[in-house]
Amino acid sequence: MMHRSLPEIPPTKNYPCLPTPYSLVVFRNDLPLAAIMDFDVIIIGGSFAGLSAALYIARARRSVCIVDKGSPRNRFADHSHGLLGMDGVDPQTILTRARKQLTSYPSVHFIDKRAVEAKAIPDGFSVKLSTERTFKSSRLILAYGLSDQLPTIPGLQERWGKTVLHCPYCHGYEFSDRHLGVLYLSSISILQAIVVSDWGPTTLYLNGESQPEEESLAQLHERGIEIEPAPVTALQGEGESLAYLELEDGRHSPVDALYIAPATRQNSDLAQQLGCEFEEGPFGEFIKTNEERMTTVPGVFAAGDIARPKQNATWATADGVTVGVAAHHSFLF
Repeated sequence: MMHRSLPEIPPTKNYPCLPTPYSLVVFRNDLPLAAIMDFDVIIIGGSFAGLSAALYIARARRSVCIVDKGSPRNRFADHSHGLLGMDGVDPQTILTRARKQLTSYPSVHFIDKRAVEAKAIPDGFSVKLSTERTFKSSRLILAYGLSDQLPTIPGLQERWGKTVLHCPYCHGYEFSDRHLGVLYLSSISILQAIVVSDWGPTTLYLNGESQPEEESLAQLHERGIEIEPAPVTALQGEGESLAYLELEDGRHSPVDALYIAPATRQNSDLAQQLGCEFEEGPFGEFIKTNEERMTTVPGVFAAGDIARPKQNATWATADGVTVGVAAHHSFLF
């Protein structure tokens, strides 16, 4: 390992308990990982936010290790829409291409394992893997993503990302002017139905829940949204396509795409282990950060779906840029 030494500078006021190395370390990612234990930055999560952050850190010539188990949130979708220059491309193809490009930077390493423990230590942070191996870094970026908590209605989970959808901006164009449905899961579903109705005729399936309040009913009626009160017992259609919903009273309600707004959960408890604060969002908790995506724990950043109330791949990628630049700046200012 080669070092090009520059004059040392003292720790900054923003990070009084953290080291501020000012030597640029030239890492070789062709070395066995066992020979490298310490990194400038460790990123937990290698999807859109994590890889975007890694790219900016690598281009700043800092050593970065991406720890990722390989289960991105959008792995159920065959096409990613609304991502500039990548509209309609398989999200797995995008991520594979990004990983390949990152390997051309000698300061980048990948670990295809799960991080199970993270804690602050006197000179930064330590991260323990499921294999019991431990690595150290001066800065830590959390980008491990969310999981959607899907309803257990028969036929729903196997159609998730295909004809059971969350975001009309991501998938609505492909179902324009067809029979659209929104399954009521919370009060957010009313707002979702109003938005979805701009893509085609829409039915709000209350699934046995109470009728909305008068103000909400008026908004739904103004948009021409039909309301079906009966519980939904199954989704039916050939393969991953959707033809109709089976209702508890035996009726079949035609629908080509069903939108849901499920609750989410964080894919790891590392933020809790580190003592990060959370905020409550419409679908679940997200990590509290400032405008540079710094958490309430100095030296720990968070990016992507786990750190914002509204989520998609474009926002996650942009967050990765923000946090990658911020992490690099934290070594300088």
